[in-house]
Amino acid sequence: MTWLATNLISAVLLPPLDLVLPGLAGLMLLRRRPTLARVLLVVSLALLTALSMPVVADRLLAQLETYPALDPARLPQADAIVILGAGTYFDTPEYGGDTIDSLALERLRYGARLARMTGLPILVTGGKPAGGKSQARLMQAALEQDFRVPVRWAEAHSATTWDNARNSYTLLAPTRIRRIFLVTHAWHLPRAVYAFEKAGFRVIPAGTGFTFAKTTRVMDFIPQPRGLQASYYAMHEAIGLIWYRLKG
Repeated sequence: MTWLATNLISAVLLPPLDLVLPGLAGLMLLRRRPTLARVLLVVSLALLTALSMPVVADRLLAQLETYPALDPARLPQADAIVILGAGTYFDTPEYGGDTIDSLALERLRYGARLARMTGLPILVTGGKPAGGKSQARLMQAALEQDFRVPVRWAEAHSATTWDNARNSYTLLAPTRIRRIFLVTHAWHLPRAVYAFEKAGFRVIPAGTGFTFAKTTRVMDFIPQPRGLQASYYAMHEAIGLIWYRLKG
């Protein structure tokens, strides 16, 4: 399945489109099936409201954060650090072209810190499914120019996390590197760890960007864009993990 087809299917299955479509169906059925139409409209609006509330969204993400943060004072032994790409910030006026997006930047920051603490070589992985330059090359540029951390390997052909794992294993196979720190967001780790272990790696999960959902504030009960985005990430990861287990 191509990257475009996968993302089109994801758009239909994930918020906000999976909540908008039932609402539109309800509007179209108001005259012919008023009872069903009202049910669809109420359910659509209720779910949109709930999933936009940070108090709900953060707890959905927290269910995926099954791997604890690494203890800087007691880091396990590994052979290399693998940092997963996230996305591209296209045509940036301040950088004079494409660069990494904010999610990738969070991963790079932690990966750079881990590299300084361990002295291990870094592999960055990510292709260019949406066009432009590969995420791996953009990540390499950011690490080397902004963080002053060298990158030894750049895997620039992957379109999915599944591809990241297999292509990274192929790239590192001649080096006999098997035990890796895998750097990505805490809520992405279950799917990423599964894919990389299936590829043949021994994985030490190195998560960043934890949600800290135990802390609740009054504003967390107010629907917000960040709540809907967090719900999107949570549902995307849950569906992706089920899919990986079915095909793996």
